[in-house]
Amino acid sequence: MSKQKHIVVIRLSAMGDVAMTVPVLRAFSIQYPDVKITVVSRPFFEPFFNEIPNLDFFPIDLKERHKGFLGLWRLFLDLRKLEITAIADLHNVLRTQVIRTFFKLSGTKVAATDKGRADKKALTRAVNKVFKPVKSMFDRHVETFNKLGFSIDLSNPIFPKKTILSEEILKEILFFKGMKLIGIAPFAQYDSKVYPLDLMQNVIDDLAKEETYKIVLFGGGNEEIQKLNQLRGNHQNVIVIAGKIKLKQELELISNLDVMLSMDSGNAHIAAMLGVKVITLWGATHPYAGFKPFNQPLENSITSNRAQYPLLPTSVYGNKKVEGYDDVMRSIIPKTVVDKIKKELN
Repeated sequence: MSKQKHIVVIRLSAMGDVAMTVPVLRAFSIQYPDVKITVVSRPFFEPFFNEIPNLDFFPIDLKERHKGFLGLWRLFLDLRKLEITAIADLHNVLRTQVIRTFFKLSGTKVAATDKGRADKKALTRAVNKVFKPVKSMFDRHVETFNKLGFSIDLSNPIFPKKTILSEEILKEILFFKGMKLIGIAPFAQYDSKVYPLDLMQNVIDDLAKEETYKIVLFGGGNEEIQKLNQLRGNHQNVIVIAGKIKLKQELELISNLDVMLSMDSGNAHIAAMLGVKVITLWGATHPYAGFKPFNQPLENSITSNRAQYPLLPTSVYGNKKVEGYDDVMRSIIPKTVVDKIKKELN
């Protein structure tokens, strides 16, 4: 009897990148119910994968046991005990290249995601820019599984059912039946991806006029929480949830949103992986770079004005400064954002 196929999937990195693997792995588990998956990632991200059948989570310990080159060897030995038949490296950085080399040398089939750096560079360069969509990260991950002999169809995605909100969350957000639940995540890793807070204030003030709307503000860390409290102001129907609940509860809450407004950041991908409508605002970056949230129409990505700022996008991740481009997001009018949200709610 041949042993059960068992794929180890590695994706460590940032929250949004890890969230982007979820729709692919969910589709895989449905289409290949006999294949076992073990996801190797940071312990914090485990709740992302809770509802996927046939999936185990392996928390990597980068601070101690799996730190440095010797730690990667230990990780290899730890994973080898699981009787793995293939490795899908969805991260493809030096650390994961070392791990997959160990497996390759031991005779295990390996494949890695091609990040398409040349295409992304062509899209973001100032001279001879090639302004057209590059392959999405979802399609790139699908290609990785193709190399291992598994074709995945993402065309009819299945999402988890909305979680029934716990008493604890309901008490926190004071939500009543018949209200529309709007999530707003106004922050991102880099300033070039953050909608100016005075304009976001206009958006929130406008939405808060509708008494049937309950607006929940997401973020993390003391500095962001302080800014969120300012954005909330005196509005009775605006709630700051940041810092009040754990990630697992946050996922429960997000799954119940009618719409999420987010920057090009992790919250957009978390909402999308849960099947929520997502509207994203884009500054230095652009949805064409392959990071448009899963299963969302392109018109839900509101981009800064390229007629006014023809070098956009100037960056794949938002970490590059370009002179004269600090205020690109001011070209997105708050009314455009509010109208889009209202349209999605109707």
